[in-house]
Amino acid sequence: MSKKPPTSAADMVMENLISLCKRRGFVFQGSEIYGGLAGTWDYGPLGVALRNNIKRMWWKRFVDDRDDMYSVDAAILMNQNVWKASGHVGGFADPLVEDTKTKKRYRADHLLEQAGVDPRGMNAAAMDAAIKERKVKSPDGNPVSDVRQFNMMFKTHVGALQDDSSISYLRPETAQGMFVNFKNILDTFHPNLPFGLAQIGKAFRNEIAPRDFVFRVREFEQMEIEYFVDPRDAKKVTETFEALYEEQLAFLKSLGLTSSKIHKIEVPESDRAHYSKRSVDTEFDFPFGQKELLGIAYRTDFDLKAHSEASKVDLSYFDEDTKERFIPHCIEPTFGVDRLTLAVLSDAYTEDELGGEKRIYLKLSPVVAPVKVAVFPLLKNKSVLVEKAREIYTMLKKEFGAVVFDDNGNIGKRYRRQDEIGTPFCVTVDFDTIEKGAGVTVRNRDTGEQERVALNDLTNHLKHVLLV
Repeated sequence: MSKKPPTSAADMVMENLISLCKRRGFVFQGSEIYGGLAGTWDYGPLGVALRNNIKRMWWKRFVDDRDDMYSVDAAILMNQNVWKASGHVGGFADPLVEDTKTKKRYRADHLLEQAGVDPRGMNAAAMDAAIKERKVKSPDGNPVSDVRQFNMMFKTHVGALQDDSSISYLRPETAQGMFVNFKNILDTFHPNLPFGLAQIGKAFRNEIAPRDFVFRVREFEQMEIEYFVDPRDAKKVTETFEALYEEQLAFLKSLGLTSSKIHKIEVPESDRAHYSKRSVDTEFDFPFGQKELLGIAYRTDFDLKAHSEASKVDLSYFDEDTKERFIPHCIEPTFGVDRLTLAVLSDAYTEDELGGEKRIYLKLSPVVAPVKVAVFPLLKNKSVLVEKAREIYTMLKKEFGAVVFDDNGNIGKRYRRQDEIGTPFCVTVDFDTIEKGAGVTVRNRDTGEQERVALNDLTNHLKHVLLV
């Protein structure tokens, strides 16, 4: 985890959030016992549960609830010609500068941002000029080298021989796996336009300067859609683009993210990827600033045409109604699981005072919370309470799945622990439960308020408050 002392309120929030994530088993530093590996993070039990909830919600909305979407799970390693045709071998690069004394490397655009310069749309020459004009230094206070382009793909070899023919790459995006499977889907399922291919999978980028916890990392997970449309109807293409963008927004709101922190950014032509005719970024107010969270791009026919020309395989679509053959255009909504996870965690991070004591907790929406309900016996050394609590735990576990049993420490410490991990409700079995048949207490995480609920009403009550 970061050892840099916090210097601002935002830094303090991030330090506290990172500390919470490690302490409660959300996120750990990759290879931590060996000193870590920059830009890599391991997810613990609660982080896995949170991410799985996000991915399940995404899959349900964009795949299961639609009849125009087909799933793909493409291999990470692909023929090197895929990346030549897509333009990644020649142009998938970030601007790099080097500290002339320490030889540490940095993103030129990041240094310019820190110096108060907007680098969007700048080429290498323009960045060099801005660095010289502003006398931009490295974080160590030393001059930096001229800007050069650094290809971010991880290069490897497939097979026993390591020559030019065996070169492959860890994929920098999941999209190309869908483009090269376009014909397979056409031939096996015969879909009519418009239709989409959807995939969740790992991608890898050798970032020059990973930063901001899990926001910019070298190994990450994407949820992507390549949605193929008929280019002959420009109005329909625009309507489809806008509809998919609105679906992106609806998905963010379904996660419980604060609407006022979400911003639509039309990407200018100078800052768009080479394949994009139109791009819209959705940015989010992270503690470290407003940064890109999601994107949607109109990739036209760039990818299918490039792969068709390079492979000599026909990737056109035949319209049975008009008897015309053409290359479909593509609209690509893309989602980063790691950035979404960070957005959800940072948005939920809350500091308040409860019962006269300062409290830090995660105000997670019940739909994404890793644990929905925690069940406690009031005292762990009273077998009658423990047995009843176990019985209720088993009942609720069958109903809601994400339920935990907790008897470690006093009741106050248990409440605080569950608050920190974002558990919306805690159910406590006390002596009134046993002796008077008075049901159980259900405590609300956000308010700390408790109410008595009869045992025969407990499941329905929790369904109502959990919105399930």
